[in-house]
Amino acid sequence: MSKIWVKKPMSAYEADIKKSQLKRVLGKWSLTAIGIGAIIGGGIFVLTGTGAYYNAGPALALSFVIAGIACVFAALCYAEFASILPVEGSAYAYAYGTVGEIFAWIIGWGLILEYAMGSMTVAVSWSGYFSKLLKMFGLHLPDYLTMDPQTYIAAGNSGFSMNLPAFCIVLFVISILLRGTKGAAKANNFIVVLKVSAIIFVIIAGAFFINPENWTPFIPEATVITENGVSHNAYGFGGVVAGASAIFFAYVGFDAVSTQAGEAINPKKDVPFAIIASLIICTLLYILVSLVLTGMMHYTDFNPLGKYPDAIKAPVAYAFDIAGQAWAGYIITVAATVGLISVLMVMIMGQSRIFLGMSKDGLIPATFSKVNPETGVPTKNLLILGIVISVIASLTPINELAHMTSFGTLFAFTMVCVAVWVLRVKEPNLQRNFKVPALPVIACCGIAINIYLIINLSKEAQMYSLGWLLIGFIIYFLYSKRNSKLQNGGYGETFKAEQEPLEKPDLD
Repeated sequence: MSKIWVKKPMSAYEADIKKSQLKRVLGKWSLTAIGIGAIIGGGIFVLTGTGAYYNAGPALALSFVIAGIACVFAALCYAEFASILPVEGSAYAYAYGTVGEIFAWIIGWGLILEYAMGSMTVAVSWSGYFSKLLKMFGLHLPDYLTMDPQTYIAAGNSGFSMNLPAFCIVLFVISILLRGTKGAAKANNFIVVLKVSAIIFVIIAGAFFINPENWTPFIPEATVITENGVSHNAYGFGGVVAGASAIFFAYVGFDAVSTQAGEAINPKKDVPFAIIASLIICTLLYILVSLVLTGMMHYTDFNPLGKYPDAIKAPVAYAFDIAGQAWAGYIITVAATVGLISVLMVMIMGQSRIFLGMSKDGLIPATFSKVNPETGVPTKNLLILGIVISVIASLTPINELAHMTSFGTLFAFTMVCVAVWVLRVKEPNLQRNFKVPALPVIACCGIAINIYLIINLSKEAQMYSLGWLLIGFIIYFLYSKRNSKLQNGGYGETFKAEQEPLEKPDLD
């Protein structure tokens, strides 16, 4: 059993860094901008509606505060890891080189859940904004082509149904990524500017249409919501905490900063700075938007079976519609429809890179690491992801997807807090350009609050997610451990797909 703790040698990572052809062009503010662009999207455009209706009501702002605090502990631990190993691969790579293979596998398996479910959640929300955009031009898709089967039946319908727009947008994004990452990165930069501008517009314009009565009571009395035959507790302080759990995955974007370490000019200093700075900035924006949204629109109006059934999928745009400001709805709908595409691109790309890294190390089949020499991307990897994500997104309610995503994020963050503490004890002499202050306290707080938020996820999400981890352990011992290159005397390879094809333009 001791072999499951084998670590990828530091010399292997050093070789990867020296052989890498990635251009180090990103300064600390460029990396911060990448983090902000990755974080802003899902939480604001997707989960403000679900978090307000299903969990916290107007107190959703407090949920974002709690989630932000939980993220700070994990972000500090991420920052110390980044100062030790300035390589691509995020928490998976950190754990493999510092704690051991089994830990790396657990984190990688959790990240797979996080990014896959996150992609599906964003795809479903994009469908809501796209449907609203079509309605603005007098076009209407039938309900059976915009609803998942559970929601369709709950609305009193029968027969076939699927979320066709969610299915199609995933395949569209896959088609872009298959052409090469350099072009996709340029498109992403433009989209990031557009959506950040839209968020600032929402905060400023929405402040003029706030009805303070919608904030009363700020923390609604605890109750039980029953939907699709499933009941769960909502509102009250427990609902605020549950809301923090549900929207937690919105912060996963700061993980994207660590995946760009190969392009950083001074990664050991700039990556930790960017991780923390992007988290603080985005937490502030999330709090302001949630306050404006719940002030403009009563939280009960986000009921998917109520007067505004599509509001939960496109909450920000519908808030302006209800306020009688349809012109603003046009601006937000266009910005959100385009902006969510970049979030989906980042998540699918992150998912494919995790698969690529795990495959290169032999932990999952080699087909996930086969790179097209012409485009420089893992074609089969992306195609498999596209099929799985598009099908599940078209058939699953957004609320369940969000909770599953949050579990993956919370679990990965918990493991990072544990791993950085273990490494500090086992390898106290490693060079650390950034050290977590009062590490035992920070790590314990991070572990405790993340586990507490996991406990407050829906029972269904907990059950499905624990089943996912169980499957992960079975796969590791039946396949991954036997095929691990490190277990068989290898030292890992430089990831070809993380050299030439992933050049990023200088954002400074």
